[in-house]
Amino acid sequence: MMTLCNFIQNFKDVPASTAWYLTDLAESRGKQELFTRQSPQRLKTLKEHALIESAVSSNRIEGVEADKSRIATIIFGKSFLRDRNEEEIRGYRQALTIIHEHGADLPISEDTILRLHSLTYGGTVYSGKYKEKDSDIIERYQDGRSRIRFKTVPPKDTPDFMKELVELYNEGIKEQKVPPLLLMAAFNLDFLCIHPFRDGNGRVSRLLLLLNCYHLGFEVGRYISLERLIEQNKERYYETLEQSSHGWLEGKHNPWYYINFILFIIKSAYREFEERIGQIQSPRGEKTLLIQHAIARMPGPFRIAELLKQCPNVSVDMIRNILKNLRKEGYVECLGRGQNAKWRKKDKRELGNIK
Repeated sequence: MMTLCNFIQNFKDVPASTAWYLTDLAESRGKQELFTRQSPQRLKTLKEHALIESAVSSNRIEGVEADKSRIATIIFGKSFLRDRNEEEIRGYRQALTIIHEHGADLPISEDTILRLHSLTYGGTVYSGKYKEKDSDIIERYQDGRSRIRFKTVPPKDTPDFMKELVELYNEGIKEQKVPPLLLMAAFNLDFLCIHPFRDGNGRVSRLLLLLNCYHLGFEVGRYISLERLIEQNKERYYETLEQSSHGWLEGKHNPWYYINFILFIIKSAYREFEERIGQIQSPRGEKTLLIQHAIARMPGPFRIAELLKQCPNVSVDMIRNILKNLRKEGYVECLGRGQNAKWRKKDKRELGNIK
């Protein structure tokens, strides 16, 4: 909880690269509703793929793998599981299902964290319990080598650290003095540095990332696997975690390496989501509605370029035609000439069906 403690007590300006991520992600969340109204069948397919990829990738990062021919059976079936690896993969799927279906009702609490661990690491005496022995963070290489990367919080102090971690995060979200996305990434970093469980910490951290995203309104993890993207960038994941955990126990660490990595993962998920949805043919009239709703949300004068950002896969010519028609109907007016001319909504009481 050292990162959260520093943020809440002495939050300063964020690095330029982080500010860029925050701005970009705010824009992506703003367009989220526009995308999720398209092609329910296609979205259903994306959900199913994300569920499989998340369960497989998050476990594979920790060296837990299963026969590829049995993945669908493990994830969606009810058949007998052959070994411990298959049990952990299915357990992760069960945790994902709970988050996807009941995320809004799951608080960020110790009970939730212990429940998620119990699901992903069930069937052992250690599931759903904090560690009782030292459990340092160990980095394993493909050639079989490993090394101690970070000395974690001692077992006797773990319960107190976890209690404070949860309290600080919820306090920060309530006070709104620190951007919520930064609190989310800081929470994830602090959780990994505390390393509260004997095993399964990485998997629980990724489930908590997904849950935190849901709470903050970033639901891209429902359609694109955040875990797969982390696995695809595994070297950078371990590198930034090591950079940001150095000096953590003394509160002298630099959290921005890992925070930027987490924001990069979420942004990458949105970019992939937009690309996949962009391949879907919109129903007749859907693009017109997207443009109208985007106009209705504009807080003041706006340019066509701003509408283009809010209306993915819509041509500039179509936007111009819609504006021309709305001007004839008295909904909007043009404040200048040329490509960069600004437009303005008239009295909101006159917006009618484009509210």
